[in-house]
Amino acid sequence: MADLFDRPDTPRRPDAPRPLADRLRPARLSEVIGQRKLIGPEGALTLMLAAGSLPSLILWGPPGVGKTTIARLLAEETALDFVQISAIFSGVSDLRRVFEAARQRRREGRGTLLFVDEIHRFNKAQQDGFLPLMEDGTIVLVGATTENPSFELNAALLSRAQVLVLEPLSPADLERLAQRAETALGRALPLTGPARDRLIALADGDGRALLNLIEQVMAWKVAAPLDPEALAARLQRRAALYDKSGDQHFNLISALHKSVRGSDPDASLYWLARMVEGGEDPRYLARRITRMAVEDIGLAEPQAVTLCLSAWETCERLGSPEGDLALAQAVVYLALAPKSNATYTAWAAARAKAAASGSAPPPKHILNAPTRLMKAQGYGAGYAYDHDAEDGFSGQDYFPEGMKRPVFYTPVDRGFERELAKRVAYFARLRDRRQGG
Repeated sequence: MADLFDRPDTPRRPDAPRPLADRLRPARLSEVIGQRKLIGPEGALTLMLAAGSLPSLILWGPPGVGKTTIARLLAEETALDFVQISAIFSGVSDLRRVFEAARQRRREGRGTLLFVDEIHRFNKAQQDGFLPLMEDGTIVLVGATTENPSFELNAALLSRAQVLVLEPLSPADLERLAQRAETALGRALPLTGPARDRLIALADGDGRALLNLIEQVMAWKVAAPLDPEALAARLQRRAALYDKSGDQHFNLISALHKSVRGSDPDASLYWLARMVEGGEDPRYLARRITRMAVEDIGLAEPQAVTLCLSAWETCERLGSPEGDLALAQAVVYLALAPKSNATYTAWAAARAKAAASGSAPPPKHILNAPTRLMKAQGYGAGYAYDHDAEDGFSGQDYFPEGMKRPVFYTPVDRGFERELAKRVAYFARLRDRRQGG
């Protein structure tokens, strides 16, 4: 087992079949397609190598964008022994063997670049195990993750490594990769131009997925180039990248929420569709959409919450895909509704004031006095019954005694809250007159 970890490549027979992705693996950093922000002339990795200093790194990005390849090439550029492990298949005993082998190399004057794929799969104790070897220079750790390091990796580990973000390959990058594959295979893809574009779109920014698709297409025996419809009939549709419990989940719901808040119905429908197509639970979407109505629409459009609850119930009763349309209607309604977070901010301010004021009791004049003792204590004394007052408004103070009257709710001049603002101002004028008199 130790040999497999210590050697950069497992020996294979010269005539053994190799996947296209393996055959096209770049031999130099300059051959890597994409990631120009990292390996371009002014890229972060380029500058590190030029300075002769390679720190421990966390490579964060989606699948198929070159994380493993870049790690291998960094080892070659820095003359470090490349050791690769996967957090999925490695346990404590495996890590001990890897660490001891790295210490032995250091005693021999050699360095180790330890590449840990899916590093976020290691628990806190396992992640902490890397720290001493990173600190004393025994290893340069290069971890690869598809999850947000802020949530999945220990703060101690992150403080000792630099996080580099790898982006999905652009259509232009994928086209270059397709041309490289055609050169290696000695023939062109049997596809029309539009079908070629469809194939690149199916890869969804994943270079490895594109090469696998190309290998599949090249194996077909066709008399004429295939059009998009013929290609779609032969290929299974590739699912879009979406993790219902991971970073993509939170990114997309954030995009949906902000599109609604920004009054853009088309963007709102797009992000809703992305989540639905990714298999998101419609009940989660219904709950979050209702929250948008409460948080960002508020009393500027009081019917928004009712409509969202109705869409939620419709979705529950009809199920998917019919019920998804009810959610889409709610999203469009919210995007086009007048916006107000006045109640949201007022509630936050009221809670903060309540927490700061401790156990201050209500003023005695608004307390009930069902017993003689309570009446003797002044409970209810001086209470003004509003229905008996002029305009049905007494103007009394209902805050604790000694508290300066705060203002929490400030309605916006949009939608129905424009009318509520008039009412707030009206009662404020009456209160000033009554309390002043």
